[in-house]
Amino acid sequence: MDKALQTMIENMPEKTGKKLEEWLQILDKENFEKHSMAVKFLKTEHGVTHGFANTIVTLSKEKPNSSEDLVENQYSGKELLKPVYEMLLSSIKNFGEDIVITPKKGSVSLIRKKQFALIKPATKTRIDLGLKLKGVEVQGRLENSGPFGAMCTHRIQLKDISDVDKEVIEWLSKAYEASV
Repeated sequence: MDKALQTMIENMPEKTGKKLEEWLQILDKENFEKHSMAVKFLKTEHGVTHGFANTIVTLSKEKPNSSEDLVENQYSGKELLKPVYEMLLSSIKNFGEDIVITPKKGSVSLIRKKQFALIKPATKTRIDLGLKLKGVEVQGRLENSGPFGAMCTHRIQLKDISDVDKEVIEWLSKAYEASV
């Protein structure tokens, strides 16, 4: 996803009053035949600006896979890692109600106002947990970002559910707190 689109999605709750997922559910119930009809509906019935309405409708058409399908595809052949993923999600849900979990083709973004973490099944035996922790030195299990590049500042490699320990949850929490 390009940076401008990601920014627009992140700004959507503030600018339109709803998250992308909520708008997609509204459009799904309406079942418009034409793109222009759906854009007009969002503009007239919900007061959404043209740019956001057009983006929402476009994204509603690009969703051949549900979020669940995207995650299932990520863990196909890597089923032993799925409990690690689920443990991470379970842990972050305790941080607050303002987290948006956004599955993509190869990873899952965790977003508050900004993306603060990324969960990626890197191999059949390892999940890479990418974190945004500006100004934090590499230490212990907290490595440089590796394959994440600029998307994250650090990563932690997780191979087993026992790897999702107090230390990992604390690093995740720090990344969450810094993402305001």
